[in-house]
Amino acid sequence: MKLWGGRFTKQTNQLVHNFNESISFDQKFYRQDIAGSIAHVTMLAKQGILSNEDKEVIIAGLTSIREDLDNGTLEITTEHEDIHSFVEAHLTERVGEAGKRLHTGRSRNDQVALDMKLYTRDEIDELDELLKGLLEVLLELMEENLHTYMPGFTHLQKAQPITLAHHVGAYYEMFRRDRSRLADIRKRMNYCPLGSGALAGTTYPLDRAYSAELLGFDGPTLNSMDSVADRDYLIELLSALSTISMHLSRFCEEIIIWNTNEYRFVEMDDSYSTGSSIMPQKKNPDIAELIRGKAGRVYGALVSMLTITKGIPLAYNKDLQEDKELTFDAIDTVKGCLLLFTGMVSSMTFRKDVMEESAKKGFTNATDAADYLVNHGVAFRDAHGIIGQLVLLCIEKNISLDELSLEEYQAISPVFQEDIYEAISMKTCVEKRMTIGAPGAEAMKQVIEIYKKELN
Repeated sequence: MKLWGGRFTKQTNQLVHNFNESISFDQKFYRQDIAGSIAHVTMLAKQGILSNEDKEVIIAGLTSIREDLDNGTLEITTEHEDIHSFVEAHLTERVGEAGKRLHTGRSRNDQVALDMKLYTRDEIDELDELLKGLLEVLLELMEENLHTYMPGFTHLQKAQPITLAHHVGAYYEMFRRDRSRLADIRKRMNYCPLGSGALAGTTYPLDRAYSAELLGFDGPTLNSMDSVADRDYLIELLSALSTISMHLSRFCEEIIIWNTNEYRFVEMDDSYSTGSSIMPQKKNPDIAELIRGKAGRVYGALVSMLTITKGIPLAYNKDLQEDKELTFDAIDTVKGCLLLFTGMVSSMTFRKDVMEESAKKGFTNATDAADYLVNHGVAFRDAHGIIGQLVLLCIEKNISLDELSLEEYQAISPVFQEDIYEAISMKTCVEKRMTIGAPGAEAMKQVIEIYKKELN
């Protein structure tokens, strides 16, 4: 059944129908469509546009359709053009003449705009919960690894010693910002388009503020043309999803590097690894690699949405039907990635001894050795040169700065004393960095308390 058949004398060509239909994917928000319709008829009855009797009959019919769809006794079929016509057709079939009054004062344009907003809002809430679950896992990792020393990197070169807690904390900040972005999008999009009609509102005395209140919006949208043509919130969401994907991809890249035989910082759990069909020794970080790869898919959805909307004149155009499949896919992709990544990280084993040894062998305490000389009256530029010579000596001998003898230190600079070893220990190098945001344990504890309060 077409909602618009009266004007036409010919049936739609089957290929045209197949190309035009959206029910194969917009069936995803049948619950949102029914919720919007229930709010709409409730408002119509309040305004005297619909009788209370019709309202009760329609709501009962809509509720029964939702229940049947939920439990699988009613199947959505592609003979209908979209989820809106499917619901209305089955409603009329169940309740008769009253079902034909459901669409009073409403267009599919404001209806689909509403459905997409309701669906997106629900998905944002689910994404937020998944991000919160990941943050809880990361916070636990931070608390457990305040004294797990490892190299910090710049240019993928070992730079200065930090802790695993501090490194994980950098990603905590990223995913924390992701939650904040989702909250911003949810707040900005939370205005109800229902009642905007096709583009110019309606002559019926609708109470749009009441419809908005029933559906949990902060109020009605203020321009009916923008209401049916706006997809900014989807562009914002796809941008936020792309950023989440980028953060996941960056972390996965590091895990993949840390998992190599050369680094051995982490041991992937068997349940999140795969093997090789030919090489029996292999244990591959496929889940991390797939999550890294999925970022490109989510980016594609964002670029597609920007491209679709860039040339659309006001108000509604059929191009906007293309918003759904790519948005649904991007949401599902990121939700799956967040779930898998959280499980993967929580099951990994960190090789603390290897991490600390790597920090020592990477001369990450060289800056602290230079600072030792500066604190004993040596000019920094001279100190920099002295430590450079010591590093060269260590490279020749294949040892760390910690392993040089005091005689070897003093042969290059007599300023060095026995306390140099304490000054360049991993513990000292990290713990004396105490400003907020630094890797020292006391500074990290302050940050962890802030995170805990936020999560709770």
